[in-house]
Amino acid sequence: MLTLLIAAGSFLAFIVAYHTYGKWLAKKIFALDASADVPSQQLRDDVDFVPTRKEVIFGHHFTSIAGTGPIVGPAIAVFWGWLPALLWVVFGSIFIGAVHDFGALVISLRNRGQTIGEVAGRIIAPRAKVLFLLVLFFALTIVLAIFGLVIASIFKLYPESVLSVWIAMPVAVAIGFWVFRFGGGLLGPSLLALGVLYCAVYLGTIYPITLPASWGNPIIIWTAILLVYCFIASVLPVWVLLQPRDFINSHQLLMAMGLVVVGLIVAGSTGQLDLAASAPAIARDLPPDAPLIWPFLFITIACGACSGFHCLVASGTTSKQIACETDAHYVGYGSMLLEGALAVVVILACCAGVGMGVPDPSTGEMLAGRDAWESRYQAKILPKLDAQGLPVLKADGSPATIGGWHNHRLPQKVGAFVEGAANFLSALGIPLKLGTAIIAVLVASFAATTLDTATRLQRYVIQELGATLHIGPLRGKYIATMVAVVTGGAIAMVPGPAGPGSGGLILWPLFGATNQLLAGLAFLVLVFFLLRRNLPIWFAALPMVLMLVMPGWAMIHQIQNDFLPNRNWLLLGFSSIILVLQVWMVAEALVIWPKARGVLEEDLPPLPAQAETQMTGGRSC
Repeated sequence: MLTLLIAAGSFLAFIVAYHTYGKWLAKKIFALDASADVPSQQLRDDVDFVPTRKEVIFGHHFTSIAGTGPIVGPAIAVFWGWLPALLWVVFGSIFIGAVHDFGALVISLRNRGQTIGEVAGRIIAPRAKVLFLLVLFFALTIVLAIFGLVIASIFKLYPESVLSVWIAMPVAVAIGFWVFRFGGGLLGPSLLALGVLYCAVYLGTIYPITLPASWGNPIIIWTAILLVYCFIASVLPVWVLLQPRDFINSHQLLMAMGLVVVGLIVAGSTGQLDLAASAPAIARDLPPDAPLIWPFLFITIACGACSGFHCLVASGTTSKQIACETDAHYVGYGSMLLEGALAVVVILACCAGVGMGVPDPSTGEMLAGRDAWESRYQAKILPKLDAQGLPVLKADGSPATIGGWHNHRLPQKVGAFVEGAANFLSALGIPLKLGTAIIAVLVASFAATTLDTATRLQRYVIQELGATLHIGPLRGKYIATMVAVVTGGAIAMVPGPAGPGSGGLILWPLFGATNQLLAGLAFLVLVFFLLRRNLPIWFAALPMVLMLVMPGWAMIHQIQNDFLPNRNWLLLGFSSIILVLQVWMVAEALVIWPKARGVLEEDLPPLPAQAETQMTGGRSC
């Protein structure tokens, strides 16, 4: 019963927040105006700037921001117990994450669809633009390297998911042409597409797709294929693939989430789940190498509560497709609350559902309840052995160890959610194999939408850097996209902890801190946007301080206690550069602060005549 009460209370809190706090932001703070000109109309080119119905753009925005972040983060963070993770997800989503996403979207809408990094140059200071764009470049490089690896790992672990994920692409293209070129309706084709995708899920369980062993490492092969796909997807007009793919994917993902929630209700009401008996609210007996809950909880759970990556999606692609300014409340604030709901489901799946199907690592015996949770999350410290089975010694002669906190690897935590959520589906009578395929497709689809959206965003960032630094070739769409794909792929392909092709995992310890620092910087831009207009800033200033201090603290802790002592030069270099850029940008802001209140930033230059002629109607207000 506790499981059901937590789920119902969390979902109710999100609904109430949307209609109260979200509405207050929309009307009293941002003063959204249905008659305002929007970038999709001002600069319409039917490639990147395309006026879009709010239901479609909601699907794109939600699937792009969700990714595997609200899945992996909570799946790792329940290591400290389910209560801290739950509190951060619920209150973080309402008061921090949704405000961050909504604010970034509005700022971009009011600045002709410019990214938050480009806007920073006018709202804060010219140097802030370059500093922010460099932070974005490093952050997106990490995203591309990691998410490519995540999808490749899912394809390897769950080959039954491959068919459904790839068949979505031609189906999406067909729908894109049907709706945009031929003016057809959207509801019928999208429902038909949903049926096709679920048929593909079922067929995938019968005919799983695995790569021939003669091709080499499947992680490398899948990652390379995914990066080629990302190049193509990110240069196509958004209506060809991105919009229809994300729209039908949103239906598929919401259907899967709905099934998981119904399964949770059935399993909880029949007594199959007992959260209190299956996992501790606050974990006590942690491994000795475990990081402190403060500040690491706030960087471990990112996308489920607040994520800097979201400001890139909001200001990079979504703002270029919003057809009516008032849609920003539904898309920007609402999508983040739905992602918070997903993170709540993940927490319950990993804790309340962990008692089923978890083998003891030493005996193979199936564990249940608290024993299962401790087996998965309280891993023992064990000696590290080499290929010959001999102990590996550190430089000081002491034995190297594995396990504990460092046993929490990315693919395993994805697997924890897939297995736990599939157990919820089994309560509905869905065979475990089919349920596993449905959830694996959900995770892979989320990650795929994030991956190609991140590639498009990185292209924008590189083009903006090229224009700002006067590097002509980087301003071209195809060269910028190639640079984005090659840099992300180069990091992903280097040898990492799981062998060749797992280089993205090297950067995984940096992902959370970098992502959250980016959120803090986006809040900084939002605070200056409000300050210059004499609007209240407290609701954004408090989250700004939190999202600058916590990840900065965590990154400094990692440098002092992990990267530097272990001579991990790659992580040390990335973290040091990002930290210096962040401190520099905050310093620039502090210098400008006393002069900013009530002083509007410089206006954008007038629109070219050609763009003015494209400012036609067609709004969905």
